Amino acid sequence: MELDNSSSSLRQGCVDAGSNGKQLSFARSMIFMNGPKPTNPDGISAAQTQELITRAREASTKAYCPYSRFCVGAALLTTSGEIYTGCNVENASYGLTICAERNAIFHAVAEGNTNIKALVIYTPTERPTAPCGACRQVINEFGPNVRVICVCNGSEEINTTVTDLLPDAFGPNNLD
Repeated sequence: MELDNSSSSLRQGCVDAGSNGKQLSFARSMIFMNGPKPTNPDGISAAQTQELITRAREASTKAYCPYSRFCVGAALLTTSGEIYTGCNVENASYGLTICAERNAIFHAVAEGNTNIKALVIYTPTERPTAPCGACRQVINEFGPNVRVICVCNGSEEINTTVTDLLPDAFGPNNLD
């Protein structure tokens, strides 16, 4: 496989996984379809949520994903109100790939912000895609009550917490 490393060709190579993408199954209480969504969960305003969704979608356009062509974007909100974004960055040595969620978190940490309030993940699918196990563990490191909102091209979304996504998680408190 020969790759064109120009950013435009990599970004244009992203595909819409559509309904054929593998989806994780969640309790119905976590998925909202055109119905009532939690109002102001965890003190996160509708305007903040919309800004996070916009920023996550924008971040997905910067993804480096020449192998999967699955562009993912993430935007996180700190307790101080700052927003950090990340996109997935693939590597020919697949294990060295970093997901958008971890990229956004590491960006925040590199700027001295470790108090995460919410994280929005955008995937180019018809149904929302939840974070992988490694990302769930990293999110948990910075707060088991972080609000996680997964959005997509369709009308469904996942709106939950890391505690719900990763029950009984190992974390900093286990080392006390």
